[in-house]
Amino acid sequence: MAKMRLSDLPEELTPEELAELEAAEKLTPVYDEDCPEMTVEQLLQFKRVPRSERNKQTVSIRLSPSTLKKARMYGKGYTSFLGRLLDEAINDEELVRKCI
Repeated sequence: MAKMRLSDLPEELTPEELAELEAAEKLTPVYDEDCPEMTVEQLLQFKRVPRSERNKQTVSIRLSPSTLKKARMYGKGYTSFLGRLLDEAINDEELVRKCI
């Protein structure tokens, strides 16, 4: 289940929207056949990722002005978006060959 804090939302919320979100935050999850509660066995399959593998490293890259403009159009957090995009792209062998 994805968790989001009210502080993560944009400031333009109306008082009604804010009240609705605060009420939803207090609800308990409802499980059904499409989204069943996980069993203990399923939960035990999760592995903690070592801290050394979680830490991101800061690097500098050179981007074309048009690429940077397109990335910035995604708004706040566009650098994280670029990181995730690069993570996905680097695992696509065909795309990597095409770009080399």
